[in-house]
Amino acid sequence: MDKEKHQLSVEVARLYYQMEYSQQDIANQLNISRPTVSRLLKYAKDKGYIQIKIVDPFSDMTSLSRLLKEKYDLLDVQVVFAPTMDYPVLTEYISKATAEYLEKTVTNGDIIGVSWGTTMHEVARKMKPKEVKGVEVVQLKGGISHSSVNTYATETLNLFADAFQTVGRQLPLPVIFDHPEVKKMVEEDRHIKRIIELGRQATIAVFTVGTVRDEALLFRLGYFDKEEENLLKKKAVGDICSRFFDSNGNICSETIDNRTIGIDLNELKMKEKSILVAGGMRKIRAIDGALNGKYANILITDQYTAQALLDFDGTLNS
Repeated sequence: MDKEKHQLSVEVARLYYQMEYSQQDIANQLNISRPTVSRLLKYAKDKGYIQIKIVDPFSDMTSLSRLLKEKYDLLDVQVVFAPTMDYPVLTEYISKATAEYLEKTVTNGDIIGVSWGTTMHEVARKMKPKEVKGVEVVQLKGGISHSSVNTYATETLNLFADAFQTVGRQLPLPVIFDHPEVKKMVEEDRHIKRIIELGRQATIAVFTVGTVRDEALLFRLGYFDKEEENLLKKKAVGDICSRFFDSNGNICSETIDNRTIGIDLNELKMKEKSILVAGGMRKIRAIDGALNGKYANILITDQYTAQALLDFDGTLNS
């Protein structure tokens, strides 16, 4: 009798927990009463046939945040739970968390410097209006391109400005000029100089990192010739505000950097809050290099990226 009860309780447990049958469905299928199903499930638990493991996805977030803060000496780390490693899903969850973080963080009189790109556009789209006074929003780098590829530069700036009841200060220029002499001359314009200076004064900077893969946004925008692309792919791990850096965070091409308009990376180190928003395996090298360079003191990422950064030792197979 006990053996039959054991077998029946295991069968009931499998139908209930693995096949997700209701207790009534199990009763109907096995021709027993519903209370009998309930008693058999309790019996299976008491005998140890059923072992329930509850995984709290948020319990590891605090640990991952603490370890990343220690590894990269950061002011704050927000590790966001995402259900899958799919890049669009990661971007969705990270951008939502960033929008919420900014809503809590921005106060009266803050100057917010923003970059552009798909991640930043997703953050901007999720921003909710906040009642604040004297907040300014400024573009950290030029946002005009002759390419048909959309950078979402203007949309991002305007959405940020709308959220804080202000007018966005646009840097109406290409981010990378063909010649450094032209870039220097443009920077001397008093209107352009004022916007760049406002970016330097920003109390909060929000940005992501780009990669040096073939499909990287800056490569698709047509700023570089083939030789320059090959140089960046060989030496750089990523870019912030279109300034390319190596695994240690050092600028990898002074020639290209001298043609780039907008905030200097070293100026990001001076910010009260320098917020890096990024996730995905494709960006591990870029995030690591940016954090090694101390360009961000706050990181917002997902749990998969957080763990990969902790495991990363600088090699391709990490």
